Amino acid sequence: MKGVHIFLAPGFEDMEALGTRDVLLRGGIPVLTVSINDEYLVESSHGLQVTADVNWNDLEVMEPGTDASDVMIFPGGMPGSKNLAEHAQLMEILQDHWQRGGTVAAICAAPGLVVSQLPGLEGRRFTCFDGFEEALIGKGAVYTPEGSVTDGNLITGRGAGRAVEFGLAIVSYLKGEETAAKVRAGLML
Repeated sequence: MKGVHIFLAPGFEDMEALGTRDVLLRGGIPVLTVSINDEYLVESSHGLQVTADVNWNDLEVMEPGTDASDVMIFPGGMPGSKNLAEHAQLMEILQDHWQRGGTVAAICAAPGLVVSQLPGLEGRRFTCFDGFEEALIGKGAVYTPEGSVTDGNLITGRGAGRAVEFGLAIVSYLKGEETAAKVRAGLML
């Protein structure tokens, strides 16, 4: 899947989706929000109504040429993470994206519910919300309780309080630490 996409499922965590989006835009990274349903309007776990840039029917999956600069982002929140993980077609696209060398970024419960569906996680370092680490550990991944972890083309974040840090990790990965430092300074961090 070409480009950078944040997938929104009903019940997504507000800060993890919108904070990440904000940080990426500040870093000069074009990003599309994608409703995993036929509707554009998606309700967050806190009742916020967000209009996605594209809905599931509009999504164009252009697989040829997928590389590490193409990022699929999965915010956490409940039941948002569960809804993402149960979307069979999205999980098929995710696995193909991963196998083609695309980057996957997930935060909070999403690493445990979504990323755990990927093959080849042995030895990969990750973080997630407490209680969601077992599925990845069971696949040989290595849990660390850091706020954000980048291990090759896998970027994970711990939870809502780390959404800006997670977004900065993606900026650093795509545009370099200098750009991430400028965004960090602009946010007065």
